[in-house]
Amino acid sequence: MATIKGIAEESGFSISTVSRVLNNDQSLSVPDETREKIYEAAEKLNYRKKTIKPLVKNIAFLYWLTDFEELEDVYFKSMRLEVEKLAKQMNVELETYKVSDGINRIPEDIEGFIAVGTFSDKELEYLKGLTKNGVFIDSTPEPNIYDSVRPDLAQITKRTVDFFMDKGHSDIGFVGGTFHNPNTGGEEMDLRERTFRAYMEERGLLKEEYIFCHRGFSVENGYKLMGEAIRKLGGNLPSAFFIAADPIAVGCLQALNEHGYAIPNKVSVISVNNISVAKYVSPPLTTFHIDTKELCKNALEMLLEQLVEKRKYVKTLYLGSELIVRKSAD
Repeated sequence: MATIKGIAEESGFSISTVSRVLNNDQSLSVPDETREKIYEAAEKLNYRKKTIKPLVKNIAFLYWLTDFEELEDVYFKSMRLEVEKLAKQMNVELETYKVSDGINRIPEDIEGFIAVGTFSDKELEYLKGLTKNGVFIDSTPEPNIYDSVRPDLAQITKRTVDFFMDKGHSDIGFVGGTFHNPNTGGEEMDLRERTFRAYMEERGLLKEEYIFCHRGFSVENGYKLMGEAIRKLGGNLPSAFFIAADPIAVGCLQALNEHGYAIPNKVSVISVNNISVAKYVSPPLTTFHIDTKELCKNALEMLLEQLVEKRKYVKTLYLGSELIVRKSAD
C-alpha cells in the first residue's frame, strides 16, 4: 500500500512537503512544478485517488434557471440536488448563485465554478474575467475555454429513430421544446429536434407536419402539443413519436389516452430522462435513462482536475445512456 514516505522517495521531496501538498495545506507556498511532481508520484503509486480529498473552497455553483423552469422539468432539480450532495462528499465548498441573483453577484475571487443552465454572451464574458476554472453541465457554451459534461442527446435521437425503424415504423413524429436564446430573447431549435430532422432527412422519412414544438419542457406543453397533433392529423397521426423529455411525454400520453389512441398498438412513444414517474404513467414510459449523478460526479471531478492537478487542456465529455424499454413503445 502506498505511503507518504513512498511518495516522498518517488518525487524527491521531503515527507513534510508531500504531506502538506497532498492535504492541500493553503499556508504552504511551493512552485506548481513541485505540486505536479508530487501528484504524479501519488498517481503512479495509486495513492491520491483512493485516499485524498483536499478541501476546495470558494467554488461558485451557478444554477442559471428560474424557479418555474426547475418546477416544470425535474431533471434540473435532480441535478441541483446531486451537485450539492456530491460536493459535500468530495470536500468541495459551494456557494449557490441563481439567475435571479444576476451575474454581477458572483464574487471576483472565486477559484472556479460549476454551471447549469443557459448563459448569455455577456454573462460568459464576465465569467471569463473571473476564472478559467469552470465546468458546464448539460451544455457546452465555451468549448475552447471551459470543460463541459453532457448527455449525448444527438446519439439518443438517432438511436430512437433506429429503434422505431427496426420495429417497422416509417411515419415517425417529434414533440419537443425550444431553446431560449438569452442573447436575442428568441426561441431556437433544440439539439434533439435538429438531429431528428437531419437524421430523418437522410432516410427520406422527414415530414414537416409530424413535428410539434413549443417553448417549455412541461407536462402541460406536451398535453397541448399532442392535442394539436391529433386535431391537425386525425387519422394520419404518425405510428411513433420521439418525445424530447419525460415531462412532455407524460402530457402526450395523457392526450393520447383521452382521445382513445391505444399505446403502443396505435402509437408508440419513446422519451428521454427516465424521471421517477416514468414507470408509473399509463402505459409505463419507454425512455432513455440519463444518469444525473454520473453527470454531476464527472463535472466535480473535472473541476478538481483543474484546481488540484492543474490540468491545462480543456475537456468536453459526452455520456452515453441506457434505453429503458417499458410498454409505451413497440
